[in-house]
Amino acid sequence: MSSVRRTDAAGTDAAPTATPAGGLAPPTGSWLTDRIARVVQGLLVTAFFAYIVAFLLLPSAAVLIGAFRDAQGPTLRYVRELFEPRYVAAFTNSIELSLVTALIGGVCGLVVAYLAISPRSPYWLRTAVTSFSGVAANFAGVPLAFAFVSTLGTMGLLTLWLKRLGFDLYGTGFSLFSFSGLIVTYLYFQIPLMVIIISPAVQGLRQEWREAARNLGASPWQYWRYVGLPILMPPTLAAMLLLFGNAFAAYATPYALTSGNIALVPIEIGNVLSGNVMSSPHLGQALALGMIVVMALAMVAYAFLQRRISRWQR
Repeated sequence: MSSVRRTDAAGTDAAPTATPAGGLAPPTGSWLTDRIARVVQGLLVTAFFAYIVAFLLLPSAAVLIGAFRDAQGPTLRYVRELFEPRYVAAFTNSIELSLVTALIGGVCGLVVAYLAISPRSPYWLRTAVTSFSGVAANFAGVPLAFAFVSTLGTMGLLTLWLKRLGFDLYGTGFSLFSFSGLIVTYLYFQIPLMVIIISPAVQGLRQEWREAARNLGASPWQYWRYVGLPILMPPTLAAMLLLFGNAFAAYATPYALTSGNIALVPIEIGNVLSGNVMSSPHLGQALALGMIVVMALAMVAYAFLQRRISRWQR
């Protein structure tokens, strides 16, 4: 009887207090904490959308409006100027440079990421590749151009060393200050960026899938053809799209290397916005609008490829 009484007493003491409406009264501290958390969350979300509006939507709207207006009112003059040979060549060079570096950087970065993250690879190799990729992917602009001039320039360390060995690098037609030189320079930060982006997808390849394919009699080629590549294709295309945009918008590195001798869209925008000879802000906005259109077409192409790839994964 005593044990029963103690149990009843304990149960009576532990019972929550009922409100007049029949519900349980919430603890005061917990309610206040939830209220503060909701207010802070609302402020952070509001600040994020304010940042998007201030630094993305409003500048995009200003570019869109400025490309079709001048001091006298609406006009198509600046949009028509985009079809002049000079600016057509700038868009062509920018797209070619971005495509080449995105494809080469994407393939090489995927291979490097797989070799570094493979279960057979030592841990120190994975750490070294990841650390170097994090640094190299953000090393661009004038410092990168100076580093390549010191290494592969006409009097660079590697150029002179190869010449002592009997190989004249510039005698083969290569030049760091040409289109091929820009490709080599861009790959320095494109490949590490691809390694960083694609590493989570490579880590998602389970060892059980390879073992199951091997047990079913599949060769390594069949495993990659029917399992590995279809799984890695969507993130690889998405990463290449990011590499394309990264190369398409680069300004400081090509300008420091070529001094504007190679026509690229970002360099042309800088020329018309801050040039001493010709200053045309509306033409610069029209060029920026052209860049937005190119990126939009790239995103549409990716969406189409994503639908095609989803059929392969079913």
